[in-house]
Amino acid sequence: MFKKLVAVEPLNLIPSAEKALFDYAEEVVMYDDMPGSVDEMAKRIGDADAVLISYTSRLGKDALEQCPNVKYIGMCCSLYTPESANVDILYANSRGITVLGVRDYGDEGVVEYVISELVRCLHGFGTKNDGTPREPWDGIPREITGIKVGIVGLGVSGGMIADALKFLGAEISYFARSEKEAAKQKGYKFLPLKQLVKESEVIVNCLNRNTVLLHEEEFEAMGNRKIMFNTGLSPAWDEEPFAKWIDEDNVLYCDTLIALGNEKFINHPHVNYMGVSVGRTRQAFDRLSEKVLANIETYKKSVKG
Repeated sequence: MFKKLVAVEPLNLIPSAEKALFDYAEEVVMYDDMPGSVDEMAKRIGDADAVLISYTSRLGKDALEQCPNVKYIGMCCSLYTPESANVDILYANSRGITVLGVRDYGDEGVVEYVISELVRCLHGFGTKNDGTPREPWDGIPREITGIKVGIVGLGVSGGMIADALKFLGAEISYFARSEKEAAKQKGYKFLPLKQLVKESEVIVNCLNRNTVLLHEEEFEAMGNRKIMFNTGLSPAWDEEPFAKWIDEDNVLYCDTLIALGNEKFINHPHVNYMGVSVGRTRQAFDRLSEKVLANIETYKKSVKG
């Protein structure tokens, strides 16, 4: 059992999971807002030996070095690589601190979002940012059938989006670190990034946080009259070439400011900004809660062992 467990910000856990946290520590402190600075983060952690954090704040070396008692950090959010994490995992590990995160808890909502918005775009459902009626992408309503979709990053969510769009008749190509045999068996084409963005009418970025693959050369290869989605927790592009590209005959769909990168684009006529995380569903909170508690159990067993 931990001596003191601190949730440094809202965790998005279901009530029964929050209640269960009290079974793992002599003292539990839960904050309902985000820390506003490094010093505030360190102050909240204080003498705690366990910390829980979501995706909205960063826990770096500068705060951790002020908290000598920390032994466990539970990330109540996705953890794929140390480089893309909002916790300084390398420094934490150098201190002997165990850091555990979760994966694949909010992907279903992201898949539904991509399908929903692509259908609205192709058919002309709904209204634009300025309230005027949306016109069908091609001037006449169109199905997903036959549309060329390029997936940038074929991880779990990218793979789920590809499968869903293929079911609806799309032609799927993808770019990843290497060709994937399972994707090949499904008929998905592995293409170099520049070729993929050039040949695809719809481009769906499914990248880890802080992974930027779309630079000036990629936007030049991409050209115009494209539909782009960004489903990650940071922009998949360099801002300057993106700003030029979005001013042309292109559209972008993203859910949060974290994904958009700069609030100046929120009201851009070619940007469709939701202002809410599409992965934050009732089912996602259930899956997240289960995995956060399972990670604590895993840590407990490792310490006993």
